[in-house]
Amino acid sequence: MFDKLGAAKQMADDVKVKLESISVIGDAGNGMVKVSSNGNRNIQEIQINEDLLKPENKEELQDLLVVATNRALQAAENVSESEMRAMMSSMMPGLGGLFGK
Repeated sequence: MFDKLGAAKQMADDVKVKLESISVIGDAGNGMVKVSSNGNRNIQEIQINEDLLKPENKEELQDLLVVATNRALQAAENVSESEMRAMMSSMMPGLGGLFGK
């Protein structure tokens, strides 16, 4: 029993390391704002089109940052769920379908 728990923890740790190296991007405003996240949902980079940096575009920039960040985090969540499902199905092949959507 403890061997299986140790193996499960090791697999979860391996998935976390793998997710660290996966990059996803959320964008908004036809690419005027891009937010990159890794699979662990850590924001890595934010790119902003220079036209949005003008003071009169402050509200638009704020709105686009929220949208792009939420999209990046949702994409990271999707990748994370997919990797966890793959891990669970490899640990318990007959039960893998229970963890899907």
